[in-house]
Amino acid sequence: MTYKHALALYPYLKDSTATMGVFPPTGLEYITTNMKDLVGKITFLDLRYEKDYRDNKVLSEFIREEIDLICIGIMWDTQFTEICDLISALPADVITVVGGSKATEEVETLLERCANIDFVVRGEGEDTIREIINGVPPGDILGLSFRENGSIVHNENRALPEILGTAYPDRSMRRHDYHWVQNGARIARFAFDTVLTSRGCPYNCKFCTFSLNPLGQKRKYTERPLELVIDELKEITADVVLFSDDNFFTNPRRSEKLCEMIIENGVQKTFIVQTRIEIAKNPRLLELAEKAGFKIFLIGIESPHDYILEQLSKGFNQQQVRDAFAVLNKFNFYIHGYFIYGNIGETYDEMVYIAQFAKELKLDSISFQKLRVEKFSPLKEIVENTPGYYCDSTGGPVYSDTYSLTDLKQIRNKIRSNFYNPSQFRQILKKAHTAGIFTPSDFAYASLKLPKIITKLIMREFEKKGWVSAS
Repeated sequence: MTYKHALALYPYLKDSTATMGVFPPTGLEYITTNMKDLVGKITFLDLRYEKDYRDNKVLSEFIREEIDLICIGIMWDTQFTEICDLISALPADVITVVGGSKATEEVETLLERCANIDFVVRGEGEDTIREIINGVPPGDILGLSFRENGSIVHNENRALPEILGTAYPDRSMRRHDYHWVQNGARIARFAFDTVLTSRGCPYNCKFCTFSLNPLGQKRKYTERPLELVIDELKEITADVVLFSDDNFFTNPRRSEKLCEMIIENGVQKTFIVQTRIEIAKNPRLLELAEKAGFKIFLIGIESPHDYILEQLSKGFNQQQVRDAFAVLNKFNFYIHGYFIYGNIGETYDEMVYIAQFAKELKLDSISFQKLRVEKFSPLKEIVENTPGYYCDSTGGPVYSDTYSLTDLKQIRNKIRSNFYNPSQFRQILKKAHTAGIFTPSDFAYASLKLPKIITKLIMREFEKKGWVSAS
């Protein structure tokens, strides 16, 4: 074997958000799993958890003594500068390969700032990394960027691979479980994991780039064999599993079969799924999903207003949203809704109405973000051609002559305060308990880690319900 010991490095140094430490870096795990037969040994380091290796001297010394290939996954905007600094300080005589969605977007920046990066893998990298390890000449490897004679070379893009032949992550390479960690403290006792059962999305919402890879290539909707999904689920020890499909219920008949197989095989997990309101058309599937352990639904609603839903090409209107939630609310799912504000032509009152609309739908929780455009978003051209609306040349949040970014921040705070009041926190606690997501003992554990004001609210509600005794 050419390489005796490879290092897979997830370089994020801290948990910058409440959920960033929850889930494993499965993108990098897919890469390492698909190269493990080509190298002698792989060490997987996730710096969010590996405090000793956050010291660059310690990490560099380990690399000098042990490592002859470094594979680094860069997925997010956050900490990008710090990650570039970390990479630049690593030993320069070890072959270093960088990939991931953020790396694909920032190829030029990485190769210019980090002299010790040998290759940047653009797009999906399972096949690319195998060719690198097998010694294929760099100029012949699709999807690869590298330096040659003082210039940066970008080979042609690699076609998107089929998911059918891709091995799922080998979790034995992990050095720890993944938990809800915030400000360095573990909030929940149970562990989290992710599973991918399909890639791609058949819908074409104009704001969404999830169905595109970082090169702007549309991911064709493809499905993994359900038998392999069940095999993977049986190997997982985590209590909570996120199905990371763009839209888990795209194929209702397949979803029904998977739910039945989960039940038949005795797989007992709490499942989280991302879906659309169309799932409400299949009450039998909802019944099966509830029985199989599906407890948290993440649903993109985006807007209460028909003209904006049409503008975003969501494929449904407000009344259809209301009708869907009239069905969904008959089941005991915890439902989190996603919204977008700051849309083209949207007024202050229309934006602030998001909170009221969410309450009318009886959503348990919501998140909302400013309208954004990404590099390959169909909205980018629309924004650029609409007088009075702006975004940076590389994308980012949209603002206007009427609503600056500062104005939009104030509107965001108004939406938040209108929705997240004491009664809504009570609903969150009640649903989390009745849906079986958290037990009183789980809340008691979390209360030791949460701010005192939230702890008091939680315990007051438990006392009212008789779940705990007042002290």
